[in-house]
Amino acid sequence: MNKILAPVAVLLATTPVLLGHPGHGESGVAAGAMHPLHGLDHILAMIAVGLMGVRCATGPMGNRHALWLVPATFMAAMAAGSGLALAGVPMPGVEWGIALSVLVFGVIVALGTAPRTWVACLVAGAFALLHGHAHIAEMGDTSVLAYMGGFLATTGLLHAGGVLAGWCIARAWSTSIVRLAGAGVALASFCLFAALV
Repeated sequence: MNKILAPVAVLLATTPVLLGHPGHGESGVAAGAMHPLHGLDHILAMIAVGLMGVRCATGPMGNRHALWLVPATFMAAMAAGSGLALAGVPMPGVEWGIALSVLVFGVIVALGTAPRTWVACLVAGAFALLHGHAHIAEMGDTSVLAYMGGFLATTGLLHAGGVLAGWCIARAWSTSIVRLAGAGVALASFCLFAALV
């Protein structure tokens, strides 16, 4: 029991840094590249997207294209969400939606039955709109294209990390461990919700 409670206690103790926030002193590409790393919400979501791709690829209806298709869908939709923010389209409750994305992505990875690739892409894309909107809303005074290039690059690296880790774990041990990682992501989302209350 202590092995479960200890990480949760650490996450609760660090709730002020669980969510991404603006104003870290960087600009341009550096600001964009660092933004996804400033909040556990973004990090968990991006890695979980990579894990979803792995689950789709290693399931009974395995589709190897999911390894790149699910993350690519997320990145394309995130860019679209950024465009909506730049156009002034409001998205109320974005931070709550981002926390929900972490929960949903974690649950999908943890499910006993691997999701179909189109389902994972649809879910990833829908939530990616919120992530992209939040990135632009927290951009500050800097070059839009440089900033977007930075956060898309970091997002791609986090996706790749999730895919690589999940694929290696699934091949070396079992998809059950990948599913366990998904359950951990889902549990961590409750700390994100706590930080919003």
